[in-house]
Amino acid sequence: MPTENELFSAVDALLEEVAQDDLPAPEERKRLREAAGLSQEQIAKALKSRRETIGNWESGVTEPRPPKRAAYARLLEGLAARFPAPAADAPTPAPAPTVPEAFTGPAPVPTPAAEAPAPPAAAVRPAPAARPAASSRRPGAKKAMARKTTVSTAAVGPRFENGPLAVIHCEDGQVSAYCVGGLVLDVPAKSIPALVDWTLTEARLGQARLHRHGRDADPILVLTAAALERYGLPTALSNEERRAGRLSAGHKVVKQIQRAGLQLTQRGFGPWARVYRDPEGSRRRCVQLCILPWNALDAREWDKKDDPQLPTMHPADLARYLGLYAARVMTPRGSTATTGLELMTALRPPTRAEKDPATGEFKRADNDDALTQLYPVVECEVPDEHPILKGKFARHHIRTPAEMLMEEPYDWCRPLTDEECANPYLVVIDLNMSFAAAANGLTVGLNGPTHLAGNPKFDPALPGSWLVDLSHVDLSRVQINGRTLDGERLPSPFTPKGDRPEGPAWYATPTVAYAVELGFDVAPIEAYVRTQTGRYLDPWYKRLRDAYVATMADMGVTTDLTGSEFLEAMARRKQVDPTMALLETAIKATAKGAIGKLRQRSRGQVPYYEPYPALNRETWRPDIRAAVLAAQRVGLHRKLMKTAAAADIYPVAIGTDAIVYPSPGPSPLDVLPYSPEGTPAPGTFRLGVSPGMVKHQGTQTVLWAEAQFEEHGGVFNIANLIKTDQTAGEGE
Repeated sequence: MPTENELFSAVDALLEEVAQDDLPAPEERKRLREAAGLSQEQIAKALKSRRETIGNWESGVTEPRPPKRAAYARLLEGLAARFPAPAADAPTPAPAPTVPEAFTGPAPVPTPAAEAPAPPAAAVRPAPAARPAASSRRPGAKKAMARKTTVSTAAVGPRFENGPLAVIHCEDGQVSAYCVGGLVLDVPAKSIPALVDWTLTEARLGQARLHRHGRDADPILVLTAAALERYGLPTALSNEERRAGRLSAGHKVVKQIQRAGLQLTQRGFGPWARVYRDPEGSRRRCVQLCILPWNALDAREWDKKDDPQLPTMHPADLARYLGLYAARVMTPRGSTATTGLELMTALRPPTRAEKDPATGEFKRADNDDALTQLYPVVECEVPDEHPILKGKFARHHIRTPAEMLMEEPYDWCRPLTDEECANPYLVVIDLNMSFAAAANGLTVGLNGPTHLAGNPKFDPALPGSWLVDLSHVDLSRVQINGRTLDGERLPSPFTPKGDRPEGPAWYATPTVAYAVELGFDVAPIEAYVRTQTGRYLDPWYKRLRDAYVATMADMGVTTDLTGSEFLEAMARRKQVDPTMALLETAIKATAKGAIGKLRQRSRGQVPYYEPYPALNRETWRPDIRAAVLAAQRVGLHRKLMKTAAAADIYPVAIGTDAIVYPSPGPSPLDVLPYSPEGTPAPGTFRLGVSPGMVKHQGTQTVLWAEAQFEEHGGVFNIANLIKTDQTAGEGE
């Protein structure tokens, strides 16, 4: 009979194979079923499922999971072969009008697009033809790649036909708005208030909502240094204004805005200023200004931090870069972290418009799959400065794992053994989009905490925090595929430093579930769990995954490359298209930063233990952040175990998502285990571009590592010092 670990390995291999199978879009699934004359009941019966489940798959509400996913994919593949999609130029019916999420008044009467009065068209002039777009494409090469990265506005509709944003630039006294697709508009506005009104009435900028219950994105105007001078704004903030994050209230432009009847948000006129008029019915009238010279686009997130490109980038190229980000992720809302958090809300809106059958009026209703309100916080889950901790501990007290949930990524290193020192190289592999990948399929809590006291039984289906003693878990007792592992050369999966726990500590559900998976008993002392659960982050992950994979494909790194082809494509990708290289950085920063925002800490805005603004967000959910980080760490550890069992190789250091292995050669192909058929060993690290797969971060010699240990007087983490690309960030 096969052992439990052998069964787990086989299942992991199946899941990894299935994860690569892309299903058609939800609307295409419905089209294929209807073209074949099948009902949802027939498909549900064949797949041993429910009709409602098939309907959810066709509407995109949920996605099929293994093993039904593979069977459903096979069905759709067969139907697609018999009923191919109609020609691309076939007319597409206009979408039905929807009531926006923010609607609070009576339901408006929909007006057909053909009858709606069109706003006056903005003056349009072609982009300068003499100046080629920045590209490293060799002369004579085909232009197919350029078509792939063009942001299409054909299907947006007349309201947003000029794209989501424009770069405002002044040259030779003429103010121009550079939009996506090479479009350039003449801007007649001679002041900031006039520029805002022109944007609202004539520019036709903005982005359609990402969810039917969401709201359309406000237009973004990116102001260059020349535009700031033209409109009477300083090209740099004073020291006092920089500390405050905004222009002083007495500045002439702020006064112009007030006199024009426009309003600013509480943040004032800063690097990301919002200027608005009161809504017209359910329609917002808001414009966001992104002021480039005031560091609105931080080089650590949007640019090359050691060699910034944005300050000197041509406005047309900047519009292309930000327009692609808007098309693939969403219209920027501030930092990449802020945008990533806003993306969660845009894809899972907290409320919807619901018609009252008694009165016929629309009112707000909560969405069951979203974060809809503030809930009481749990003492062990909050950071040290949270108001709930005031008076709980002595001054300068450092909370212990039994007092604080410490779910963080790995920061671990150990000395090399004599046998490992015989290898000439240390090879570092790095997980793609590791935090986003950990969020995929993760069940999180959507409501407030429920306290379980008196030694509750552990339930892996309940997300939350558990006080439990895992010090008895000994990795040397774990067997995988009949092999007993060397637990001394593996980090503990339960602590960020890789040390074995010393007693009871707080853990998120994925961590405790992993201890059970390894075959050990757990006996929680108490817990705080959430009973309303859901896979809240799934659409967020899929949006970022698709953005990342599409961007990498534009640089020649596709999902169908073999190991050596993938490594070669990754090495040259940044020379293929520099703009796509910046976009790759921004997408990764969006994924990482958004998870951090779920437990945003006070940035000195208020004294210790005083409420700070982030605490007023429904998306301030430290328990969800902890669950993602726990899932990332134990998922990485699971692959470490499978790799050790398959090839008897062990890591010597881990920094967030970078893993260092001793290797006989300088390439990941020299160390990662493969089956006799040439495929990656089941459950181990796999080279590839998709989130959760690995790439090559860098290679150094063992002699270099020993010199580093000697120089620093002991073992310290070398994982993030070994980089072929020195501009790469620490972790993703």
